[in-house]
Amino acid sequence: MSSSVTNFKQNYQNHIKHLKLKGLQPKTIEAYTRAIRRIGAYFNEQIDDLTEQQLSYPKTWVVDCKSVGTGEKALVYLGRYLYKGVIQEKDIIACENGQVTFRYRHSKTKRIEYRTVSGARFLWLILQHILPKGFRRARNFGFLHPNSKRLITVLQYRLGFDPSRALAWVKKRPQVTCRCCGAVMNIVRTRILPVFPVRAG
Repeated sequence: MSSSVTNFKQNYQNHIKHLKLKGLQPKTIEAYTRAIRRIGAYFNEQIDDLTEQQLSYPKTWVVDCKSVGTGEKALVYLGRYLYKGVIQEKDIIACENGQVTFRYRHSKTKRIEYRTVSGARFLWLILQHILPKGFRRARNFGFLHPNSKRLITVLQYRLGFDPSRALAWVKKRPQVTCRCCGAVMNIVRTRILPVFPVRAG
């Protein structure tokens, strides 16, 4: 076995080790390492022996471009992820003449307020919520990640915590009885009243 192949295998194992230490799920680790395995197999795991010519990019490219319309649907799709968690689409009231009107709940008064700013100012307010490079949202990282159910189960086992016992802490909802006959009623549908005032027009 050549030193190049040995070096590749060592780097590959180190890569897997670091991914596991980050707490990534097995499916995510498999997705990351699959590409490395394919590249290694293509070059017979002798990547260190590649020449400069082999590493150079092709001089000509074949580009397949297709029309997808105005791109409006793509902007709507990506827009959901841009301000997800910052402001909901329904809270943007209007966007006319370069001005954006939106509503929000004041942190101190807890009342719904309206504000109109320029488009550039509105984008700046949203961009202030984007984390700097290298930072992660705590709610989406570690054992609190939505895909970490298996890890949470392991932690519960190690800590001796029985989640089924926690159900005893939940207070049972009182029964709803009919005003006319006094029989117990079953809730088949609920209606949530609108939080915001409905505007005419």
